[in-house]
Amino acid sequence: MIEVLIVDDDPFIRESMNVILGLDNELHVAGVCANGLEAEQFVRQHPVDVVLMDIRMPLCDGVEGTKLLRALDPPPAVLILTTFDDDEYIAQAIRNGANGYLLKNVPPSRIISGIKTVHEGSVLIHPDIARKLAGMLETPRADSAKSVMISGLTQAEVQIVRLIADGQSNKEIAATLFLSEGTIKNYITEILNKLELRDRTQIAIFYLKLLHQ
Repeated sequence: MIEVLIVDDDPFIRESMNVILGLDNELHVAGVCANGLEAEQFVRQHPVDVVLMDIRMPLCDGVEGTKLLRALDPPPAVLILTTFDDDEYIAQAIRNGANGYLLKNVPPSRIISGIKTVHEGSVLIHPDIARKLAGMLETPRADSAKSVMISGLTQAEVQIVRLIADGQSNKEIAATLFLSEGTIKNYITEILNKLELRDRTQIAIFYLKLLHQ
């Protein structure tokens, strides 16, 4: 059972999401909150697997809420629901460690599958958002990104970066490359160190930006 926390300042949205998620027997709504600060306080007392987070909220928005949640030990996965024009919020949420981004107009089934995807450790970015992010985000040493990708990473590491950008989990990457999950985790740690990035999501965005240079 995947424990989910719904965070949105709109009571109607909270109730709607509660009903939608309740239709799937693999999900359990552990609670609902109205902003990121409430979410952080809730998760401290009631650990959850995934936080479904609105991005625009008073007092503590989804950007700051993501930062607070991802600083917890262990941190829950954060799946952000956003609108297409939330550029500044989306970019900062990525830097704060969000695991996935979906537009609010996606079908309920996509939200349910998205929760399961980030829970499995994969990166989830709506294609429309990904295209915008590629030209919007700055990455470390952006001017020399291509040379970093070629000379800084081994061939195996480059392949893992591509698979992460495709949304594959560690388990899926391990199966694709016929390696153990532990080995894949070690590779990812090394990739993060070399590229001076923090998490899998930033690796995916780094690769998307690289493709658009």
